[in-house]
Amino acid sequence: MKYRTLGRTGIKVSPYCLGAMMFGAMGNPDHDESARIIHKALDEGINFVDTADAYSRGESEEIVGKALKGRRDQVVLATKAHLPMGDDPNMRGNSRRWLVRALEDSLRRLGTDHVDLFQVHRPDPDTDVEETLSALTDLVRAGKVRHVGASTFPASDIVEAQWVSERRGLERFRTEQPPYSILDRGIEREVLPVCERYGMGALVWSPLAGGLLTGRYRKGRTADTHRATYGFKHMSDERRLDAVEELITLAQDAKMSLTHMATAFAIAHPGVTSAIIGPRTMAHLDDLLAGAETALDDEILDRIDAIVPPGTDVGRLDMAYDPPAIGQGRLRRRLPDERTAS
Repeated sequence: MKYRTLGRTGIKVSPYCLGAMMFGAMGNPDHDESARIIHKALDEGINFVDTADAYSRGESEEIVGKALKGRRDQVVLATKAHLPMGDDPNMRGNSRRWLVRALEDSLRRLGTDHVDLFQVHRPDPDTDVEETLSALTDLVRAGKVRHVGASTFPASDIVEAQWVSERRGLERFRTEQPPYSILDRGIEREVLPVCERYGMGALVWSPLAGGLLTGRYRKGRTADTHRATYGFKHMSDERRLDAVEELITLAQDAKMSLTHMATAFAIAHPGVTSAIIGPRTMAHLDDLLAGAETALDDEILDRIDAIVPPGTDVGRLDMAYDPPAIGQGRLRRRLPDERTAS
């Protein structure tokens, strides 16, 4: 496997990162099988594992920790904090109070004294980014974290964080973890160029567009699959399904599976370091590994561009992040008595 440098950290990582979201109650509850999947990925050359405290409320981290016993030093280990971990309103977000506690909890579950990459899972409009970066800096200086990163940050938030780091002498985000697939190319406009400008590694998630690019979801057909049971709207979006039909034809013409074409696309962009794959079963992992050597030539990439133009999203991925300016109506609408011109 050809390894890539994680931003400008000097750390070498595999172009496919093993995502652990599907290990535990929300995916595969069998701890032993999940451990076998992790071991198989490591044996095949994947040296990058990404998890989060919120994945099955810590169960994913526990599984990863058990699986890495005796192999921890061979792995670049990443986790995340931000999403709710309890009913207490302070058990979430990017405050110093929560990030310090969240990391301690993650280290305990992972069975390690440090993580190589600690990421804030989402932006937190209620917390000054300087507060967040200050807390992360202290965790790095304490030796509990090697590098820090962000996930699903808009380009403007990434730039602001870089400025704050430089002006305050704080650790800076070394990575960004955005959604990216053939159907979700919006980050090509600003996020990826900004990451390249600041020397940040990009670890893209959902390269299979939440399951749509597996070929199991077709227009006019139903698919009795694990993901369909969660009722994601993007699985039945007609615009996305129309694009999938065209992509299936393209993959057939290129004599490759749609899954392999989709994952190869995700790592073809020069701004992408690794694509996060999230197998739930050993069969899923075997299929993904079978396409690890797939490379797309310019003709295939041009035909993909014709189906989904660069920098555009087809419909919307349900898990996509909406900043407050979009998600909160009060920030998009004047008060009733302010709406008239006079």
